Amino acid sequence: MKEYLIKDLKPGMVTAKAVKTPSGQLIVNPNVELTATLISRMDFYGIERASIVTEGESAPRHVSTTTGIENVSYSQKVKNSPAFQKFQVDFTLRTNDLKQCFDAFLSSGGTVNKDDLLRETASLISSQKTTIEFFDMLHNMRQDNDSTYAHSLNVALISRMIGIWLKFSPEDLDTLTLAGLLHDIGKTKIPDEVLNKQSRLTDEEFALIKQHPQFGYDILKKQPLNSHIKKAALMHHERCDGSGYPLGLTLDEIDDYAFIIAIADVYDAMTAARSYRDPLCPFQVIAEFEKDGLQKYKPKYILTFLERIATTYQNNRVMLDNGHTAKIVLLNRNHLSKPLVELDDGSYLDLDKSPHYIKSLI
Repeated sequence: MKEYLIKDLKPGMVTAKAVKTPSGQLIVNPNVELTATLISRMDFYGIERASIVTEGESAPRHVSTTTGIENVSYSQKVKNSPAFQKFQVDFTLRTNDLKQCFDAFLSSGGTVNKDDLLRETASLISSQKTTIEFFDMLHNMRQDNDSTYAHSLNVALISRMIGIWLKFSPEDLDTLTLAGLLHDIGKTKIPDEVLNKQSRLTDEEFALIKQHPQFGYDILKKQPLNSHIKKAALMHHERCDGSGYPLGLTLDEIDDYAFIIAIADVYDAMTAARSYRDPLCPFQVIAEFEKDGLQKYKPKYILTFLERIATTYQNNRVMLDNGHTAKIVLLNRNHLSKPLVELDDGSYLDLDKSPHYIKSLI
């Protein structure tokens, strides 16, 4: 056993003793595997040190991923579930299928079995019992270096869910799903050293990246595909106010399917981990969309998406930016990222009238 300063703790370490606040409030039980959320909570309560099981020391007979006081991270709960483990395998297989699909499109005379690709992709949604389970699975599949294939699969799945919310016909759902799967195929024309660069892009490199929608359209334009799919590849970075690329189109010029793909594309990017930041939780993403969503995205689609996402996490427990935990009890329809929450002491806080915000799900 060794005492560590809170700033030196790492996720995965196991507590050797109970961790309590200076006033004696229990924060973490013994034999608990620490998560980033738990470490942040300990720091918030002014705890200076924690006793940790050291290498070579006899490991506790039972190491828990829960604190005994409901402080285990939301992500860890999901990842420990058998449903997630199955989803992880199926998702990886579908990612490999998509890579083969891209390779087939790019090879001379290549063909792809669209029916198989669609069936297997759709099964990733239909296998989940609820919307919240579906989004939980996607969020927890994330990596710092998500491949173009994983991102494209995510966008296809999110787009299909939006189509379900909009009551698209089965045929239109399939078209929308294929549009999501193929929207970023143009990135295969970008050198890996530019596409995966961790440091700041040069102006020339960014200009090259911004050409990927045109590259994608050029790849797909002669393929026997629905025109919505080709336009989605070309237009998924266009915005209603003309601020997008590559053509600077405005509302009436942009394909409706491209609008849906654009929303899914941005949501997936913001909920992904990056080398320079942690993934944003759904309510932080909603807040970002609320800032300029109605100017940049078609209102019918963005409003449906934001309301459905917020409703998905109704009654969830969350951690606020000040370290307090709470339960979402009532959505604010005019400001979905700022619901009414019930704090652990039984009091209520209207985040719409407070400087605080939801930092994470727990």
